[in-house]
Amino acid sequence: MFIDTHAHLFYPNFKDDLENVIEKARQSGVDYILVPATDLASTAQAIDLAEKYDFIYASVGIHPHDTNEWNDSLLDNLRELSKHKKVVAIGEIGLDYYYDFSTKEKQIKAFEAQIELALERKLPIIVHNREASEDLMKIIEKYKGTPLKGQFHCYSGSLEEARRLIELKQFVSFTGNITFSKANSLRNIVKKITVENMLLETDSPFMTPEPHRGKRNEPAYIRLIAEKIAEIHQLTVEDVARTTSYNAFKLFGIGKNPELSFTYKIGNSLYINVTNRCNADCIFCDRKGDAVINGYNLKMKKSEEPEAHVYIKEIGDPKLYKEVVFCGYGEPTIRWDVVKEIARYVKENGGKTRLNTDGHGNYINKRDITPELEGLIDVVSISLNSVDPEQYSKLMRVDPSMHAEMLDFARKAKKYSRVVMSIVGINGVDAERAKKFVVEELGVDFREREYF
Repeated sequence: MFIDTHAHLFYPNFKDDLENVIEKARQSGVDYILVPATDLASTAQAIDLAEKYDFIYASVGIHPHDTNEWNDSLLDNLRELSKHKKVVAIGEIGLDYYYDFSTKEKQIKAFEAQIELALERKLPIIVHNREASEDLMKIIEKYKGTPLKGQFHCYSGSLEEARRLIELKQFVSFTGNITFSKANSLRNIVKKITVENMLLETDSPFMTPEPHRGKRNEPAYIRLIAEKIAEIHQLTVEDVARTTSYNAFKLFGIGKNPELSFTYKIGNSLYINVTNRCNADCIFCDRKGDAVINGYNLKMKKSEEPEAHVYIKEIGDPKLYKEVVFCGYGEPTIRWDVVKEIARYVKENGGKTRLNTDGHGNYINKRDITPELEGLIDVVSISLNSVDPEQYSKLMRVDPSMHAEMLDFARKAKKYSRVVMSIVGINGVDAERAKKFVVEELGVDFREREYF
């Protein structure tokens, strides 16, 4: 169920009861554990653990605390060690300016050298950052456009930095400190980052979550962190586990790829994977990539698109769900007749419906379809994305004229359904301006959703 992507099981305070710690983790639903090294000695220990247990994996690297004696000859050792079949990353590497165990110059040199090794070996990185965000971000920015991917563990930077890392296809992870009573600012950042961009970690034996704070941390406590993330995002623990486990598979190759889903449950809502086809090509959409959301595989060819009766059978009793949402990675109104047939079934059987759309349904269907929303679609969620037509065009990779098309759809749709206009919270999009426009000029509801 869970993957603990950061547990230093080689630490001395595990030596007397490691077998018990591992057994407790397994009983608590931990399927896999990644043990990140901090120096050459712990690299050997991490690999030993990975060889002994089939569900444990290792990474190799020199922690910034241990870079005082750094020299490039260490790369030869790390290179050879990284070739082990159960080594899945280079790490824990990074920068730490809180302590002065090593000079900034040596830390930066070691960090960049190990990033280059990761690129050479086609492995992700596991990054430590403490009070070094400015230098760290400058270094990571230099690798924009490269295959570099990584985990920024025990995340403590700003929301803006997190968003930029996500734009650069990196993952972030949070430890037990998000459960602490005085961690409101950190929890606010967790709330702004979608689970699709997160990994789970304990950072054992450190950062023990409540109610065990003050004691040694261990992988069995990963559920407490998942529960807090689920609470913040109003998801189930299963949602968090499934999503973060897929993310670990995507980044580290641990676990397995999910099979195609026609319907998928997130929280108390059921989502309908209508189509992967779309008239837009949004820069923040993974439709042409893996097309996985919350751990569900939605990658679907046109020939695989089911008829309405297949979805209806999977829905069963629609009253079991908060709402049935027409979504997926494509534009649902491309299959408008199928959407209407399913929606009619849902409404006739006491359920509620929502349509997630780019607002181009009239253009796609070559007629005004908004009157057909009445009695079938309770809520229409439209991707505004930007108030500015030119920025809208660049974000969605459509002609600027489609901005007016989308606004016209929204104005007409609000006569028949509740309308919510949404933007993606990425750097460069003016959320306040968008909210004011939506609420005051369009007279509908506003929502900001995070990029993933």
